[in-house]
Amino acid sequence: MISTFDLFKIGIGPSSSHTVGPMVAARRFRETVLARGGAARISAEIYGSLAWTGRGHGTDVAILLGLLGHAPATIDPDLTTPLSDTLRRTGDLGIPGVHFEPERDLVFNFKDILPLHTNGMRFRAYDAGDALLEDQIFYSVGGGFVVTAAEAEAVSAGDTQTPPLLFGSGRELLDLTLRTGLTIPQIQLANELTLRSREAIDAGLDAIRDAMFACIERGLRMDGELPGGLRVRRRAKRLYESLEATKLANSRPAHEIMDWISLYALAVNEENASGGRVVTAPTNGAAGIVPAVLRYTRDFCPDWNDERGRDFLLTAAAIGGLIKARASISGAEVGCQGEVGSAAAMAAAGLTAALGGSAFQIENAAEIAMEHHLGMTCDPIAGLVQVPCIERNAFGANKAVVAASLSLRGDGEHRVSLDEVIETMRQTGHDMQAKYKETSLGGLAVNVAAC
Repeated sequence: MISTFDLFKIGIGPSSSHTVGPMVAARRFRETVLARGGAARISAEIYGSLAWTGRGHGTDVAILLGLLGHAPATIDPDLTTPLSDTLRRTGDLGIPGVHFEPERDLVFNFKDILPLHTNGMRFRAYDAGDALLEDQIFYSVGGGFVVTAAEAEAVSAGDTQTPPLLFGSGRELLDLTLRTGLTIPQIQLANELTLRSREAIDAGLDAIRDAMFACIERGLRMDGELPGGLRVRRRAKRLYESLEATKLANSRPAHEIMDWISLYALAVNEENASGGRVVTAPTNGAAGIVPAVLRYTRDFCPDWNDERGRDFLLTAAAIGGLIKARASISGAEVGCQGEVGSAAAMAAAGLTAALGGSAFQIENAAEIAMEHHLGMTCDPIAGLVQVPCIERNAFGANKAVVAASLSLRGDGEHRVSLDEVIETMRQTGHDMQAKYKETSLGGLAVNVAAC
């Protein structure tokens, strides 16, 4: 099963697959080398999308931090640059015998792609005679998930813990609600209870919510240009000040609520672009959508309480798990439809649940949101998670609210199922040319000057 706490992970920006995943992989390799007692030399080689957009996404820095032993959820974002700069200067990883030179030992392979996924990494350790001690391949498969080839095969073979209310499709999930009388968040909760206690689940969900809201708040305070050279200015602070200034106006446009939703999403993804602390939801590139809609639920919808927030996140995770299992949440694999589209479906489902929608209305909301992101490419300018990524989160959040509203106005009956849309997304991503899948080799990335 895909746990709620696998889909929602606290980490740093700008990318879950290009930053969080590589940091986790590098840290795992460090632990392997330390368990051997050290090495004379280690190397890291990255392939495919990780190589093509790695510098813009901070993959090189993430690997350096992981090799130093840092984890995405706990590292101070303000220390990422000083730590990586010190390593580049000293070569000291704190691993016995190893002097690491990033310019020599961190290789960007632009030619080859490893067999299981475009986001491949290979770490090697050598002894003093240059004989190979360790050779490990990892894949960063989206949302900060990292697997070895053996782990990927184990998952394919079904070598995972079976939850009590297993569902592998939207249809099976709806059938479970009819058979058991449980809601979608109750089903997701029952499955989570096989992994941890109710107290731990509630505390974990509340920590995710608090991290999302804290990211919004920090994004509302920050100003200036985003790093990377595109000279993109932050907008959230100015938009927030503008909205606050008109709060007491006698006449305010009805669509102002859309500005608030957009504001929350922009604030998160500007933080992500600057390497701040965010929650993968289900990825960093789409990290603003679920928090924006959750904040909208808290601030503008009736009867907010902690339990509604937990139902929101549990429901969103149930939908996100289906999408990941049946298609992909990786922009490098299926384009941005797999990131922003998945996040919008998750947020729409969560909002519908929080507002008391039925299981069939929840499934309808997720289907609507995903359907209207089909075909979205991933073509970040200069490999940075800024243009068009930041604005896409604002649009995705607003689409999620529209999808929830449409479903709540209906009775849950609809022509196209969530399963059909997920399968369409998978096929579309498979057919999409590689240059439109997080390589910065096509689309806006080549038609807009990156200077």
